[in-house]
Amino acid sequence: MIRITEVKSPAQLESFIDFPWQIYAGDRNWVPPLKKEVHSLLDHRRHPFWEHARGTLFLAEKDSSVVGRISAQIDDNYNKLWNEKLGSFGFFECPDDRETAEALFNAASEWNRNQGMTVLRGPMSPSSNDEWGFLIQGFDRPPVLMMPYNQPYYAGLAENHGFRKAKDLLAFIKYASTPMPERFSNLARKLRSNPRITVRPVSLKNLYNEMAIIKELYNASWKKNWGFSPMTNREMDLIAKQMKNFAQPEMVLLAFYDGKPAGLSITLPDINQVLRHLNGKLGLPGIIKFLYYRRRITGARALVFGFKEEYRRLGLPVLLFYETEKFMRLKRYQWCELSWNLEDNRLINNFDKELGGEVYKRYRVYEMSI
Repeated sequence: MIRITEVKSPAQLESFIDFPWQIYAGDRNWVPPLKKEVHSLLDHRRHPFWEHARGTLFLAEKDSSVVGRISAQIDDNYNKLWNEKLGSFGFFECPDDRETAEALFNAASEWNRNQGMTVLRGPMSPSSNDEWGFLIQGFDRPPVLMMPYNQPYYAGLAENHGFRKAKDLLAFIKYASTPMPERFSNLARKLRSNPRITVRPVSLKNLYNEMAIIKELYNASWKKNWGFSPMTNREMDLIAKQMKNFAQPEMVLLAFYDGKPAGLSITLPDINQVLRHLNGKLGLPGIIKFLYYRRRITGARALVFGFKEEYRRLGLPVLLFYETEKFMRLKRYQWCELSWNLEDNRLINNFDKELGGEVYKRYRVYEMSI
């Protein structure tokens, strides 16, 4: 008999955070998150996401042992922007057991339904600006930073419950050994010489002021994309604080046209290559490991690639990727993941293919009426 319990106590929260270590024991491709960061993300009193969202956590128990977990949440900023009554689930972890999965999905559905929501979508942990979707293709390699990883049977558990595909998200991989097409390189050099176009690295010393430009470009570039949820100033400030610890300024580029912000690209070293050695803990041993493995990162993730609509025909994406890849080659990065892309965003998908990228991971977002 499965018993569902809402997380109320610190001990239950610890059980919620610790549970994935049970599911992924022995899985070489799973990257343990830093427990401190998960605590921070779930802290409704301090994390800025919860200033415009509400939610709760559930544990599934059997014979006094935790056998599963799930979150339920509502992003009020998203619903206000899109005029929807959307609830979501996230942080789903479960053995390959239909009874447990049913109990967890029912708990998330009931909580959202009681809050007046009519559609349940997920997984979002806890929003589309965080880890989003179930991995359904590409289990042979570890995830890169801020991308999800799960057991292959999770999608089947969701579909058995009645969830249906809402959208697939694609991840491309571009190897340094694959050169950019010559016509792209020629275009990039031509754009670089255009006096109306300026490209510069972000200033980490002045990052909090730079975030105002980044926020303007991010929200303007993505506001029409399916699933987009705008980020607040405090959320952006938190990202700035996190980025400052490991970002390479030459891989975070701002583009201006006639002095006005036109586009940005944010590519970050794949810090997951470090986190996989820390087992969820930092501390003094973890810091030593962090410093050691950080120098051995071989890949990166192109996390944000956005341009204001009025500047999208100038070729700026080619220029920013050209400049980023030039620096990455200098630093001997071996590959870059371009993610995530909506499956029906033909413009960006075709661009990534022309760059020499290929789809190597696919994620699925599910939804159902509640």
